[in-house]
Amino acid sequence: MTAQSKTLQALRNFAADVANGFFLITHNSFALVGLLVVFAVITLTARPELRKTGEEQLMGWLHSRQVSMLGFTPEPDAVERATATDPKDLPKEQAAVAYWLSRKYRVAPEPIGALVAEAYESGARAKLDPTLILAIMAVESSFNPFAQSAVGAQGLMQVMTGIHSDKYESFGGKLAAFDPVTNLRVGVKVLQDCIARAGSVEGGLKLYVGAGNLETDGGYAEKVLSEHARLYQVAKGKSLPTNPLFVAARSQPAGTAAANGRMTGGDEKVALANGS
Repeated sequence: MTAQSKTLQALRNFAADVANGFFLITHNSFALVGLLVVFAVITLTARPELRKTGEEQLMGWLHSRQVSMLGFTPEPDAVERATATDPKDLPKEQAAVAYWLSRKYRVAPEPIGALVAEAYESGARAKLDPTLILAIMAVESSFNPFAQSAVGAQGLMQVMTGIHSDKYESFGGKLAAFDPVTNLRVGVKVLQDCIARAGSVEGGLKLYVGAGNLETDGGYAEKVLSEHARLYQVAKGKSLPTNPLFVAARSQPAGTAAANGRMTGGDEKVALANGS
């Protein structure tokens, strides 16, 4: 064998030894990684508290990364707090009312859709026409859930939170007055009591505005009943024009009387309860 052949054979042997060594190293490394994974799985299975801690740390790290990237804390469930329903998902009658109110009072149709649906449900329970409930909201607050009168009546139905704090207890407290649906339900209860006491819708509205002891309610009942008549026609499928510039307001005489405390007995309580 020549010197050249010997050199080539030596190189082949060296290369084979290197390849075998590399295979042994990688094989042993993969085996070691596999053993570590199996050991980790067994440990986490036997020690669930370690698994829980690890998961919490991982989720915390992922949450921190997401906040850092977005610049705010994400709340996937925030939509559940929104008072909103697409009118397209409502029955035809309710959808017609929602769209009409949305155009007239220049508010988004989705929140109005939720309020219309709730007015129909609450009205059925209280045996009141839902379009009457919606008419009162229109006159009282123009569908502003954060409205407050000079005497402290609050929310969509302008119910005096302090007087009716007991009615808010089952909703978590008086701050629930600013939850549109809660305020609507409490307002419906007050309205129902006023109508029962007066014996008629018109008389109940006079009590609701706090004018039970006055000769006139300043046109309040007429405003509510006029809006009620329009909403009733819309609900029955009639196409009526809207004038967004006209937003009915609570009458000044009744409101001034209540603010100055000129009413007595039960009428004073009703007046204060309804922010007149």
